[in-house]
Amino acid sequence: MIEIKNLCKSFDGFQALTDLNLHVREGSIYGLIGVNGSGKTTLIRHLTGILRADSGSVVIDGEDAYNNINIKKRLGYIPDELFFFGSYSLKEMAKFYKGMYPTWNQARCDAMTEDFGLSGRGKLSRFSKGMQKQAQFILTMSCMPDFLILDEPIDGLDPIVRRKVWNYVVEDVSERNMTVLVSSHNLKEMEGICDSIGILSGGQMKIERDLDELKSDIHKVQTAFAHPDDADKAFADLDIMHRDKNGSVEHIIVRGNGEMVENSIRAYNPLIFDMLPLTLEEVFIYEMGGENHDIHEILA
Repeated sequence: MIEIKNLCKSFDGFQALTDLNLHVREGSIYGLIGVNGSGKTTLIRHLTGILRADSGSVVIDGEDAYNNINIKKRLGYIPDELFFFGSYSLKEMAKFYKGMYPTWNQARCDAMTEDFGLSGRGKLSRFSKGMQKQAQFILTMSCMPDFLILDEPIDGLDPIVRRKVWNYVVEDVSERNMTVLVSSHNLKEMEGICDSIGILSGGQMKIERDLDELKSDIHKVQTAFAHPDDADKAFADLDIMHRDKNGSVEHIIVRGNGEMVENSIRAYNPLIFDMLPLTLEEVFIYEMGGENHDIHEILA
């Protein structure tokens, strides 16, 4: 289990994280999302034991994460910016990792290297960015970590390789009860693998929920009424996050229990009523007030 309580961190007067709380259940996949500058990298550096909190606690499996060798031996981390020794090959890096991690699995490393079609002898510095990311993934997963922290793990990978990456992650969660936190802008793929989601904004945890619960609490509704005033009456007691109109059809994004939303609207006999599911990307955009911004700016 990973647990953060009331975490605060500042740099030269800038408050990067404020009273942040985070809970990742053992054997689950947790998705961390937020716009650039929201504090994701600072949070991850606390989880990996690089930064010490100004106040609050960062605990992994009951132990303080900061500079904790016991936890580091059990934790795999793939950063967005990769680092390899300049002249090393994948095979040479594997020897280095073997000396660092007591749980190193050479058979897995060999099998994954073959599966991803990489050379074990070529210099990693000459690999493409995508190939380097695959190499880092092989090395990290061959350590057989109990905890896995991923920062943009599939950025720059083609669809076939992305599927392989997620298959390995999900397999280890299922078979070894590995606990995973993944930060990514690829919300479509996060939606397919994550059990729970944390939305970070301005250094604070805005929302932390099970993914299914999060999506079931926000709805996209399109409706039309015989009398225009009926729409205002039907929506009066609802938590409307966004509303627009196209001709006679009203489009709203509303937060709340789906059955209660439907009953409130149907009480005014709409001519049209349709409730549609939202994607994780849409939930994120509306929770962040992104309906007033270009989607690419929000997710950049």
